[in-house]
Amino acid sequence: MKLALPFFLFLAATSGQACELCAIYNAGNALGESGGGFAFAISEQYIPYRTSQFQGEETSGHNPSYVDSSITHLVPAYNFSPRFGVNLNLPIEYLDFKRRDVRYSLAAPPQFFTEQGTEFGLGDVSLIGRATVFQKRSMKFGLLVNLLAGVKFPTGDADRLDDEVEQARIFNLFLPPGTPHDPLGHSVGSVHQHNLALGSGSYDGVFGLTVNSRWQRWFLNAQFQYYLRTEGEAGFEYGDEMMISGGPGAFLLLNPWYTLSLQANAVYDTMARDKLLDQVSDRTGSTAWYFGPLFNFTFGDHFSANAGIDVPLRIENNGLQSVADYRIHGGLSWRF
Repeated sequence: MKLALPFFLFLAATSGQACELCAIYNAGNALGESGGGFAFAISEQYIPYRTSQFQGEETSGHNPSYVDSSITHLVPAYNFSPRFGVNLNLPIEYLDFKRRDVRYSLAAPPQFFTEQGTEFGLGDVSLIGRATVFQKRSMKFGLLVNLLAGVKFPTGDADRLDDEVEQARIFNLFLPPGTPHDPLGHSVGSVHQHNLALGSGSYDGVFGLTVNSRWQRWFLNAQFQYYLRTEGEAGFEYGDEMMISGGPGAFLLLNPWYTLSLQANAVYDTMARDKLLDQVSDRTGSTAWYFGPLFNFTFGDHFSANAGIDVPLRIENNGLQSVADYRIHGGLSWRF
């Protein structure tokens, strides 16, 4: 009996470890690290832009402008094989805003106004392909490297860009010839018309790289995204955007049926300055650093869910802009 008890304890320990590693392995399947066929994901991102900043420093004023952005992404996908797949990103945007600005006209003096309302509709749809360039998976260890590339289509309403450019043209008529100025010099608020457009009116390139690595309970993930903008509606061109995110994490709960992991997620997001009327605006563009927790939950090897929050550590912006107070995001996905 004295020999049997240590033996059974040894069996329990080794069986538990194998069960944990099996759960981690199944979690990788639920997160789409292997397999083919159809998949569907829905995600939500909420960002309140309620802090006004001028040249990277917070400013305060009476009745400030703001935008509360809520975007729901519907993403059907098909994996031709474990190494190749494609997905379609359908964003549904809802913007609740208030902005103070000035309107110019050739028939009347400039008029200061306050506009408050909402914008709702389909944003710019993206079609993105995935190619797995390296994959190594075992019970204890895993490494997955994906390359992403695709195109964003001008499906969202871009009428506000027409108005933005038209206001810039009228404003230019009041300036003496040859006067240096910012193409967004007509705007005096922190929320511009182009901040409220549901689409860019342009075909843009989307490129990315993801690296997912794991050792037993521990993992390290990283993502790189780059958006190559082109000239769109009325000659307005959004600045290119680059995002790098990721960090270390660990599985907190392990079970043959479900897992729960926590990741320390850092985000670097930089946007170049926008261009209109063939001029670059010094009142656009920003660089931000965020940090926050990211939770991932899997059930079986088909269902996964995630939720996280990004807290800004530092935001550097050009001119006067409304910047993010925080970013909340979450999603659900199902592999068929």
